[in-house]
Amino acid sequence: MTTALDRRARLLGPQMTTFYREPVHVARGEGAYLWDKDGRQYLDCYNNVPHVGHCHPRVVEAIARQAAELNTHTRYVHDMILDYGEALTAKFGHDLESMVMVCSGSEANDVALRMAQAMTGKTGIIGTDNTYHGNTTAVSQLNSSKVPVGGYQDHVRQVPAPDNMEPVGGSREAQAEAFAKGVEQAVAELEANGHGVSALIVCPYFANEGFPTLEAGFMDRAIEVVRKAGGLIIADEVQPGFGRIGSHWWGHDKLGFRPDIVTLGKPMANGHPVAAVVTRHEILACFQDAFKYFNTFGGNPVSAAAAMAVLNVIEDEKLVENAADVGGYALGLLQEVATRHDVIADVRGSGLFFGAELWRDGKPATDLCAKMVDEMRDRGVLLHSVGRYDNTLKVRPPCVFSRANADHLAEVMDAALGAVA
Repeated sequence: MTTALDRRARLLGPQMTTFYREPVHVARGEGAYLWDKDGRQYLDCYNNVPHVGHCHPRVVEAIARQAAELNTHTRYVHDMILDYGEALTAKFGHDLESMVMVCSGSEANDVALRMAQAMTGKTGIIGTDNTYHGNTTAVSQLNSSKVPVGGYQDHVRQVPAPDNMEPVGGSREAQAEAFAKGVEQAVAELEANGHGVSALIVCPYFANEGFPTLEAGFMDRAIEVVRKAGGLIIADEVQPGFGRIGSHWWGHDKLGFRPDIVTLGKPMANGHPVAAVVTRHEILACFQDAFKYFNTFGGNPVSAAAAMAVLNVIEDEKLVENAADVGGYALGLLQEVATRHDVIADVRGSGLFFGAELWRDGKPATDLCAKMVDEMRDRGVLLHSVGRYDNTLKVRPPCVFSRANADHLAEVMDAALGAVA
């Protein structure tokens, strides 16, 4: 009998990725929960796409209402994108008051890189050596998980990423300066080979790097180096943005730096394909002059309505405050779990983006982490792994996650560790 996985492999390719040893065949979602086609319920501790909860009724209603009224090409003038743009940019400081709406985080980062190249007249790009910023040809040059066909191009440099367990420079206290020295070396190489530096692009939460614990000011020296060389700073807020980290709306504000360009994606419209690039007016004008860019679907009326509904729900349901409260509570629960399991070497996070790093016998416990991901799934809790060695359990649930949900997560994690560790 042909299964859904057989059909998937034939239609979408044999390497089309899935989560878990036994993939979850989802059929329905609500709030912080998913149900599979057999009716089994799962606590979703991983999906940042449904930022305000799966199938939030206000977002669903906004999409349906606007789709019934108008959806069209973005070269027509309509109010919804303007209303949303004003509401979104009001959440930013640093003169970030103009935007381009696109359809995915990959597109957003691609546009951001071109903005930096247009503004500086240079082509060199710096990222970290353990990151991910998307799927376009340009952006894939920054990804560390797979080397692009033909290798990394000469205008790209990757610098050692910060880390809790194996800090750059040998200690957490030395990391900021060591990171800056890596950027300094990258700048020197790009200037020597004639590319110069157009931008340093980072996720300000260093999410794919394993979300290490960093203090405000960590980026200051590195940013100084890039600005001195004439480059811009791009903050990829696809994962930490929209209040997920609890203390701030944006990761760059938590880390205390001023970006020139900010990219947004996945959680922006709760699963509707919406993304954006927010920047200063002069940078956007320079980019438009250089590239004559437009996007057929970016910011169309339905997408803008979905994004506006998400923004309103975050405010009305106080989800930034919820992320801070529940995230802090959940961290405390995981720290308690860690007292019973020596394999938990570090518990860390901010807001509703946290996790536990697993080590055994002085080495990253990658295999154990993979077993834990599947064991948790088998017990009805969905999370995944992240980090240089894929040995950190990553928890990043919808922002309606509650204290009761956190209790459930901790209880299941405790039991799962007891079973597989």
